[in-house]
Amino acid sequence: MLTVQGLKITRGRGDQQHSVALPHLELAAGQVLAVTGESGCGKSTLLEVLGLLLKPERVDIFQLGQPSIDIVELQHRQQDNQLARIRAQHLGFVLQSGGLLPYLNVRDNIQLPRRILGLSASSERIEHAIDTLKIGHLLKKLPQALSIGERQRVACLRAIAHEPQLLLADEPTAALDPHSARRLFDVFLDIVNALQISALVVSHDWALVNEFKLPILQAHSEPGVTTFALANP
Repeated sequence: MLTVQGLKITRGRGDQQHSVALPHLELAAGQVLAVTGESGCGKSTLLEVLGLLLKPERVDIFQLGQPSIDIVELQHRQQDNQLARIRAQHLGFVLQSGGLLPYLNVRDNIQLPRRILGLSASSERIEHAIDTLKIGHLLKKLPQALSIGERQRVACLRAIAHEPQLLLADEPTAALDPHSARRLFDVFLDIVNALQISALVVSHDWALVNEFKLPILQAHSEPGVTTFALANP
């Protein structure tokens, strides 16, 4: 589902310059990796590159999906429209803030990625996920009427509503209490497995990562550069 080799991106200038490197990564369908590292080391930058929001300065192999899409070739040819289509169709994003549109109710927020792609408004799998996440009673409410935990459950569902091949989640449980974080993580992993979506989840919650026994893509930081590699591969 995702193969990356020789990736590097540099941000900032002078004393603020910092590079993020990913020498090698292979992520299979249904596999979930926790991305860990100290604050400011480049975890979000890594997700932005893998999410086609930033172009790396160097990458040898960058293939996504089944059948495999050669992202390197598209970026080299500056096929921005096609990359945007791939981002909308094959990728899902979960932000710390949830990122729900405040003027759409919960159901419309969930259905938005499907409507953008011209898909039917819902599907049997999404209706099942709504039941699993226990948000059926929230569907007519606007985001501001929800608790933080409810917003994050809706955000997770919206990110997978169009059944993407790769899910990128940036601290999805950061604003939740331990009980709510564990419950969301449990359901989140079940749905990802059921849909066979590959996922990278940035998390500072070591207890949660250890409890669910997730393999770890760990940041190794030195002055001016952070390199991400599998811990105990």
